[in-house]
Amino acid sequence: MFSAPTVMASEAEQSSLAAPLAASRLRLALLGLGISVVPLDTSVNIAFPDITGSFGLPITMIQWVIICYVLTNAGPLLAFGRIGDLWGHARVFRTGLAWSIAAFVLCAAAPSFGWLLFFRFLQGIAAALIISCAPVLVTGLYPEAQRSRALGIFTLIFALGSATGPLIGGALVARWGWPAVFWFRAPIALTSLIFLRGLPSGAMPAGERRFDFAGALLLAIGLAALLLGLNAIARLLQGNYAGLLLLPAAAASFAAFVWWEGRAAQPIVRIELFRRASFTLINLSSVLMYLVTFAVMLFAPYFLREHTTLPVAAAGFVLASGFIAMAAFSPLAGFVVERLGAHRIAPLGGIAAGAGLFLVGFWRPDSAPAVMVATLALQGLGLALFQVAYIELVMAASPPAHRGVAGSLSMLTRTTGVVIAAALLTLVFHGVEAALHAAGAAPMPAFLDAYRAIFRGAGIVAILTGTLVGWSARRLARERCEAGL
Repeated sequence: MFSAPTVMASEAEQSSLAAPLAASRLRLALLGLGISVVPLDTSVNIAFPDITGSFGLPITMIQWVIICYVLTNAGPLLAFGRIGDLWGHARVFRTGLAWSIAAFVLCAAAPSFGWLLFFRFLQGIAAALIISCAPVLVTGLYPEAQRSRALGIFTLIFALGSATGPLIGGALVARWGWPAVFWFRAPIALTSLIFLRGLPSGAMPAGERRFDFAGALLLAIGLAALLLGLNAIARLLQGNYAGLLLLPAAAASFAAFVWWEGRAAQPIVRIELFRRASFTLINLSSVLMYLVTFAVMLFAPYFLREHTTLPVAAAGFVLASGFIAMAAFSPLAGFVVERLGAHRIAPLGGIAAGAGLFLVGFWRPDSAPAVMVATLALQGLGLALFQVAYIELVMAASPPAHRGVAGSLSMLTRTTGVVIAAALLTLVFHGVEAALHAAGAAPMPAFLDAYRAIFRGAGIVAILTGTLVGWSARRLARERCEAGL
């Protein structure tokens, strides 16, 4: 007689638990939808030939489509993360969604190349608003003890967007031309903006909000000068050294930023964190890891298109296999980081990513596609492990009131690594290729030898980077333990 009420109470309790869980999953899905408009920018790469053809431009001009976006994406990242800490992460994220909708429509409607570059500038700001607070918003949907699991989901979202961007972009460009790679993301952002509700604010009390405008300006100037200076490195082989003047300007701006942040009442970045060599080395390791892994996107497309007989669709799948593997293993990465610790998983990720890159250096024109996919999948697995562990290390070392800045920092190291790779790896590759030409090598063997050298070197650097971040993470944990943190 008394068992039925017990069962009914149990069912009612389960129902009360299921409702918040369903709502949380819906928020995560809508949040992921909004975040995805940033990694889906890989769809623009496939539209480069159509853009230059439509405006009657030489191929070299397409670099400005990238530069205008990256400069305004990277420059304000930390500042927007700090604004999220002060006024609310959800508010910054939703502002980014609204801004991105307008930017996507404007890019698609650009009447000239100059206007397209200006609208890409605006799109970069929108992307910075979105991703500056994205990591902390995703982790905010999970208990603190499950932060690593949440970071695995965040990495999954980014990897899926990066992998599907070129596939979606190719189909859209074939049907509607280059504007489609911009306008198709507007309804995605709009859906997230309209239906996403109930995110934790994270805002500080009104009396404690004080934004460091001087620090934000110095940091933005320093990053812009650094990225433009790095981009100019690729022109050194042509004897153009003017861009190198930007590097001292960047150094001066960063020095002024560090000096100012040490005196600001509410700094954007807590400089004392970087006085720990271990914390600085962890972030430099992330820059290095993204620098070497970007070699895949720089050089593998040329190998697949010009030195194999693979159809375009098959070559595209091979190229996307690293991102697909990264997406597939990201939830697992979050789980193992939670169980075993970021300081153990980060070096394993670096070693796996490095092994995959090193094996890419053994590709031959007659290599089986399955072999190519397997090596890139190994690299994608390693990068998933590394990224989740790295973001966990940065967030764990940062105070809760600076979690927005911590998430932004993880995105900034990624962008910086990619920009350096585009300049430095291209310079090294063409330098090796030119030296082989001078020694009498024909174009095809010279390309293949330079290709092998780049990837084998990148693999070794990634393995060493994994070792470095593992050592730094253990040292940082020991320092925090000794400090009672």
